[in-house]
Amino acid sequence: MTKLQFTYKTLLAGLLICLCQSTYAQTGNKFIRKGNELYKNKKYTDAEANYKKALEVNQQSVEGRYNLGNSLYEQKRYDDARAQYANSFKMAPTREGKADASYNIGNTYMEGKKWEESIKAYKEALKQNPTDEQARYNLAYAQAMLKKQQGGGGDNKDKKDKNQQNKDQQNKDQQNKDQQNKNKQDENKNKNDENKDKDKNKNKEQQDEKPEPQQSKLNKQEAERLLQALGQEENKLQDKMKKAKGQAVPVDKDW
Repeated sequence: MTKLQFTYKTLLAGLLICLCQSTYAQTGNKFIRKGNELYKNKKYTDAEANYKKALEVNQQSVEGRYNLGNSLYEQKRYDDARAQYANSFKMAPTREGKADASYNIGNTYMEGKKWEESIKAYKEALKQNPTDEQARYNLAYAQAMLKKQQGGGGDNKDKKDKNQQNKDQQNKDQQNKDQQNKNKQDENKNKNDENKDKDKNKNKEQQDEKPEPQQSKLNKQEAERLLQALGQEENKLQDKMKKAKGQAVPVDKDW
């Protein structure tokens, strides 16, 4: 009898526990659904509060922890978000759930430019889900950024050397250009000097070729006779002009 009663009480206690767990689960899911609605409307602080209420009811809620991490991530609280993703990774019952949590862990490290940590997280995500192309892309990006960071000094040195080479080449080109201009100026000067000498020689030749005024071959007596003859001709011309001027001019009468 006692055994039967004990059996009955044990069964009743088990039923009560299941009922309580079901009630707690429903309450927790209610908070999660409310949090999801607020998250969708970008009310991340209110969503965080509801996810935390869901976890107060059920600490083992993988969905509640993962979504709480998302709400913290959107608030740029990356360290807090990473802690929730890590718990979600541990509790996730599926490889896909672990891959999603690890992918988001990589994103939190990416925001802080912690390339090595993000690479490790993305590799874990691909280990859990090899078909995750987003994780593959982010892994390649993080690897490229890490390589750039490690080789930054060399790149800067190469860039500095290249700039110096360009500067030296520019100076050299300018010097060559200045020299060419100087040579051209000297050439023009020599050419002008040659033209001046040529013009000077030409003027001299022209002056040499110009005939000198010949001295008169007339003696003094011949010159006097010539002047006297010219004077007589001039007197004859004046007399002729006077006579012509004194002659009457016939006029036709109009009557």
